[in-house]
Amino acid sequence: MADSKREIERKYEATDATRLPDLSRVAGVSAVDHLGVSELDAVYYDTEDLRLAAASLTLRRRTGGGDPGWHLKLPVATGIRDEIRAPLSDTLPPELAALIRSRVRNAPVVPVVRLRSARDVHHLTGPDGVLLAEVSVDRVRAERLHGGSALSARTAWTEIEAELADDGDPAFLDAVERRLRKAGVRPSASPSKLARALAETGPKRKPAGRRPRPRTAGDHVLAYVRQQITAIVALDPAVRRGLPDSVHRMRVATRRLRGAFRTYRKILDRTVTGPVADELKWLAAELGIDRDQEVLDERLRARLDGLPRTLVLGPVRGRLRIWSVARRTGSRRRTVAVLDGSRYLTLLGALDALLADPPLLPAAAKPPGKALPRALHKDHRRLAHRIAHALELPPGPERDVALHEARKAAKRARYAAEAARPALGKPARKSAKRLKAVQGVLGGHQDSVVAREALRALAVQAELSGEPSFTWGLLYGQEERTAAAREQELPGVWAAAAGAEIRTARES
Repeated sequence: MADSKREIERKYEATDATRLPDLSRVAGVSAVDHLGVSELDAVYYDTEDLRLAAASLTLRRRTGGGDPGWHLKLPVATGIRDEIRAPLSDTLPPELAALIRSRVRNAPVVPVVRLRSARDVHHLTGPDGVLLAEVSVDRVRAERLHGGSALSARTAWTEIEAELADDGDPAFLDAVERRLRKAGVRPSASPSKLARALAETGPKRKPAGRRPRPRTAGDHVLAYVRQQITAIVALDPAVRRGLPDSVHRMRVATRRLRGAFRTYRKILDRTVTGPVADELKWLAAELGIDRDQEVLDERLRARLDGLPRTLVLGPVRGRLRIWSVARRTGSRRRTVAVLDGSRYLTLLGALDALLADPPLLPAAAKPPGKALPRALHKDHRRLAHRIAHALELPPGPERDVALHEARKAAKRARYAAEAARPALGKPARKSAKRLKAVQGVLGGHQDSVVAREALRALAVQAELSGEPSFTWGLLYGQEERTAAAREQELPGVWAAAAGAEIRTARES
């Protein structure tokens, strides 16, 4: 069974002659305990074309030290990684294989580098004996196992590593670094041991240059498309791990991407993007099963928490909890099954192919200041029509459906404006902000519609079980008032958004 921990560490250049300075003089340190030297032997795995390394992921099988086993490290921020650990075995544990699937797809992972390290470990502890950080001097010998050359298959170096203790204050590492710098020790140029080993044992490569600055309308749209595809792939492990907000963020990326294909159909050929957009719609719907239930749970709990205790009649909280767990357990399993399926892998391959050979139309070569505002204007007209149609209908289910359609149009228009922001600047930013407000009002209305459906079902269940349904009816009434309030807000926020759209078109 895999477990995880947040790893916060910093690496420093050293030589065999380097000695640690007196770290007991670091603020907050009461003692420095020398634990001696341990021998570590780690084999790092990747695809033949090093897809994990390209994404700053590391996968290793290590023996020796205090935590032998399989370790997968996922980047969080500079110097911060989540380390997922699984017990030592001869083959890659399935739970770790799943977490790298969006990167490696069907490609096999093979041993690429072996690192053997002599680690001289020191523990920095505080006044109460609590561990603050571990500082080690590592003498590393690296051997390239795949993809190297006979002339540079091996390398060696010495480095200092400072790793923050669990739940420690990252500011403590600043104090350690000041002490190391005062002794002449400087930060390492390599982000990890594996990165250094690959660089020093592989073929010499030219440094990757910066991507050319977007100039045409097609450049800007493709930059946005690439950003969303990168997000989908990168969020896959987080969704599998059930991290907060990960499903929502992945779903938003699929919607942004699908929206870009539809809005900028004069720039990207829809005969190519259309089938991909259909698959993105499928993925968003599957992700929505879990995400929508999460949002609904939070909304109903908040409503219930806001009621006086005297108005909560019967086992309301217990029924809500049982209903929620039953629905979310099934949706969670389904989400993971979708990510494990061949249809999802095929979609990821199609997205790769689209980036490798972009289906650009002649309009893609036009200046962004001409092509992009035209696309935005069409989205605004669609949204205006849907809002007007919805507000003409009498209150009721038909109007609720029409407002939901307007919400989807508002979301598409907002995403299109955000995509155009690097090219159009302030006008696009202002338009996106106003459209977000429209989307928020319409989203609040739709959330109320969904909540009322759930509350009615819960009230029926309560009645059938002989429980009071008073509280469910009370919450239903609150949701009705919320929906009415959102409808009253809509004309004002839409007027502001429409005004921003006109200025965007004129100023661009």
